[in-house]
Amino acid sequence: MRFKDEDWEKEIRKEPFASSPFQDQHKQNVLRQVEWMKTGEKHVNDALDHKQKQHTMKRNRRTVRSRPWKVAVVTTVAAVAAAAILWNGQVLKPIVEKVYPVSALQLSEDPSMNLLTSEMKQTVAMTMRDYLGKQLEVHYAKKGPITGWVYIEAGDVNKSEYAKMWLDGKTGALVEADMRSEMPGNELEHRFLRQVPGLLKGINSDPTLKPISARRYVKMKQGQEKPVWFTTLFLENGKGSGSIEWTRDEAVSVSGTVSSDTVSTDLITNARSSIEALSGEPAPALKSVTFTQNDKQLEETTSLYFGDRYLVRRVGGRFSNEYTVMDFQRGVPELETGEEYELYFDKLNNMDEKIIRQNAAPIIRKMFDIDLDKYVFERDTKNIGMATFRLEEMANMIQVRYEEDARITMITISDL
Repeated sequence: MRFKDEDWEKEIRKEPFASSPFQDQHKQNVLRQVEWMKTGEKHVNDALDHKQKQHTMKRNRRTVRSRPWKVAVVTTVAAVAAAAILWNGQVLKPIVEKVYPVSALQLSEDPSMNLLTSEMKQTVAMTMRDYLGKQLEVHYAKKGPITGWVYIEAGDVNKSEYAKMWLDGKTGALVEADMRSEMPGNELEHRFLRQVPGLLKGINSDPTLKPISARRYVKMKQGQEKPVWFTTLFLENGKGSGSIEWTRDEAVSVSGTVSSDTVSTDLITNARSSIEALSGEPAPALKSVTFTQNDKQLEETTSLYFGDRYLVRRVGGRFSNEYTVMDFQRGVPELETGEEYELYFDKLNNMDEKIIRQNAAPIIRKMFDIDLDKYVFERDTKNIGMATFRLEEMANMIQVRYEEDARITMITISDL
């Protein structure tokens, strides 16, 4: 928070000051204290101006002339800090934490905290402040017997906010880091939030989408000079939704709801035909369209949602093109016991190739006019219930998802 001196009287009467538990008499004392600081600043400047007039050399005048500005800055900061201190810390925290980050560092009462030197505390506090965006409580520290590094943990490993760092045992400098945090969208740093309207407008999405939540991941390996941080902001309003991803401070992916008018009629027509081929029923009405521009992958993605269960997605990029039709409501059923799940996955994993082909072939022929007999079958061992048909002499492939009755619920064709 930074305000000019003449604006402090106005700011003190606003929230959160207006709801302060202090009495009016105390508030008046604060106003007088700020006024006193401003008056003191004027006297200091007047005294220095008088001293400057005693010097006749031009270089000396230039040297001394810069001092009142420095004194004014120091006095202004002092006035702001004085008001903050007198107001029960309501403004004190954001000001002091910026100047003295260790003041906001949270340490548990664990005895291992004694391992942290003042340099280490400074490093931990500044790293969390500058890269993670918030301070997590440090609850564990340990010194490595071989490297001499000090390892620290903060937050909860089982939750969305967690951090671990390795610090140089002699200098306290950061060596490695792995951190994550989550926060309300409006608490994200201003340098990110100010980009949001322009980025959304750039993809023809709604620039009034509001920040809902943000996630931050921070990585640093030994030998790197600084951590690398990844930020994802989720946006929403009554009309649509979106998300923006940053690597460091550079936006690398922007996604948002767009008007159906921005999509070609051919894509919508083909999408309806694909859904009818997959489901055997007429396609429901087009509900929404999302567009994603990914500069990191050099891809543009258009996702069309029909009704409450069907998705058609087209991905166009420099290195590949992909088309997907999916019944996204179909998936692993809810079973009661672990044995039932085991039997279910065994059935998927051992399903005969001929059965999968028989169910997939007519759908693929209707969608893409492709004869599946020319494609080699490959079972996806890492994703049970998924299989791939690959054309040996060409790079393209077709991936399908099937259920225990061999019903096909997703088809993706790729031209790699």
